[in-house]
Amino acid sequence: MDILDKIHWLGQAAFCVESDEAVIYIDPFELKRDKPKADIILISHGHFDHCSSEDIKKIHQSQTVIIGPEAVRAILSYPVRAVKPKDKIIVGNIEIEAVPAYNINKRFHPLSEGNLGFIIQINKIRIYHTGDTDFVPEMNQIKANIVLLPVGGTYTMNAQEAAEAVNIIKPDVAIPMHWGGVVGSRKDAENFQKFCKCNVKIIEPEK
Repeated sequence: MDILDKIHWLGQAAFCVESDEAVIYIDPFELKRDKPKADIILISHGHFDHCSSEDIKKIHQSQTVIIGPEAVRAILSYPVRAVKPKDKIIVGNIEIEAVPAYNINKRFHPLSEGNLGFIIQINKIRIYHTGDTDFVPEMNQIKANIVLLPVGGTYTMNAQEAAEAVNIIKPDVAIPMHWGGVVGSRKDAENFQKFCKCNVKIIEPEK
């Protein structure tokens, strides 16, 4: 799957997907060096480590499309295309579907906030970035080839819960995130890999 080589983890929940169709960032945060400019920026929710004006400034250009929940409009000085779960947006040849992301037994990301994950479809490959979430019932309906999901626990799923989600979704590949920073360690990523029934790609963050 060639697209795998174009998915770069930038730490925390931040990713860059450098496809032939578009350069897409998800939750850019603490970008340390020059990065390619963004065609699309997806913001999952308004927490500082997911919605960073400073980092968006580094990769924004005049034609950049920013997509996120309504709440991020009050945080960013750039235009935002506000979406809610189940909304779909097409930018060029990229289809983006917003899906719910929330905690079930924690207080950090309540359902009422309207936080998001995203399914990005590029040339029939579906990449699902879960956002900050637990293993929620809506995941039972999601179809994706590649899943990017948190494994660090505390604010989101832990390694075992994340593996349970992946084993329901049944992607070709899963990539763990939200470890090695504020919470979580490489051991969490390795435990996630052990529990998963699909191929797991553990990658080191690029800065």
